[in-house]
Amino acid sequence: MAKQLFGTDGIRGVAGEYPLDRATVFAFGVALGDDAAKMREHPQILIGADTRESGPWIAELVAGGLESRGARVDYAGVITTPGVAYLTRTGPYAAGVMISASHNPYRDNGIKVFSHSGFKLPDSEEHEIEQDILRLREVGVEPKAANLKADDSLDGSYLEFLLSTVSTRFDGMRVALDCGNGAAYELAPALFARLGAETIVLNDAPDGRNINLGCGALHVEGLRDAVLANGADFGAAFDGDADRAIFIARSGKIVDGDAVLLVTARAMKAQGRLCSDTVVSTVMSNLGLEKALATGGIQMVRTPVGDKYVLEEMVRLNAALGGEQSGHVIFREYSTTGDGLLTALRLFEIARLAGVGLDELTADLFIYPQRLVNVRVRDKKGLLEMPAIAQEIRRVEDAFAGTGRVLVRFSGTEPLARVMVEGPDLEQVESFSLSIAEAIRREMGE
Repeated sequence: MAKQLFGTDGIRGVAGEYPLDRATVFAFGVALGDDAAKMREHPQILIGADTRESGPWIAELVAGGLESRGARVDYAGVITTPGVAYLTRTGPYAAGVMISASHNPYRDNGIKVFSHSGFKLPDSEEHEIEQDILRLREVGVEPKAANLKADDSLDGSYLEFLLSTVSTRFDGMRVALDCGNGAAYELAPALFARLGAETIVLNDAPDGRNINLGCGALHVEGLRDAVLANGADFGAAFDGDADRAIFIARSGKIVDGDAVLLVTARAMKAQGRLCSDTVVSTVMSNLGLEKALATGGIQMVRTPVGDKYVLEEMVRLNAALGGEQSGHVIFREYSTTGDGLLTALRLFEIARLAGVGLDELTADLFIYPQRLVNVRVRDKKGLLEMPAIAQEIRRVEDAFAGTGRVLVRFSGTEPLARVMVEGPDLEQVESFSLSIAEAIRREMGE
């Protein structure tokens, strides 16, 4: 049965509106408390948040619901999503909750859940929790917020873990960091300063409403300017909850998740640490990555969009490395989720030990032209069942004759159909993506 509340990355929406209204948020806490109580009596639950102004009241209502079922709550305050995942799997916690809408604007927020293993909950468990939430809403619950005080030692433990994964210092390196006014605004500068790097820090003054606002992983123009103006060796931009990162080379070249996967896969294979010589990525990863990996004897396996699904496939294949073009990269030796700070450490460490920069490490990666067009739709039903849409997709695929790709899917968090077209010729790619998008707009657009 399709889920109503949980998308590809938890529950997400406009803060204060369904499904992030007070009653539903409290009901979530109650339902999660009941779910956790199946495993242990009076379970401990960890809650963290990014810097959105709605984060504290959502956290307090979740905690209120949990405590109403006998759970004990620890509050990490502002921390990254991978920080919550790490603390949940290494601490006494039955589950961890992150309050964040990742790269979305400040008005949005979301709720992500990790089990004690550090993995996001499987779809079946999310469905059970969702059914409890809907039942509680139907019978009516009176929201009651808990009083929370942040434990500042928790993000310190996560910082020490990150430092323990690095085999070299970064003395003499100049690093520009765009914290996106998000969860990494204190952790990122502290991490690289501890490793000896000279840091140029951008967007580290969150005010509750400026998270991701023209900055961070989706808006790297300012970071690129800073790298070039300051002669920085590297630049790293994090999204709101810092579970992903996009990088800038010394030349100003953008280094996305695909390029990171290529660089790290090659290094891990050379070290004998790339299990089965396999990398897991998603349907969005560029054909250029697949071909570049293949030249080095590395296989790429694709999954649906979402680092949750990447991780599930990594576990199934016993793969050590996986990720997404958007900058989620999972190093299974260290983490159970995408981690922008950890990715930056791995990438900069490889460059440092090789004595080169990101330009040299990614020089042979040819990126096939790729266009993504979003179409706002009335609903998310029967996209490929409509003859006009299916016919246009088949026409494009026939025209490519195996030299390109077409991917049409619904967004997991917004009322959008996403059309991705990729091929060797930019003009052809742009024409095809627009023609498919127009077919969708005619049939099911708002």
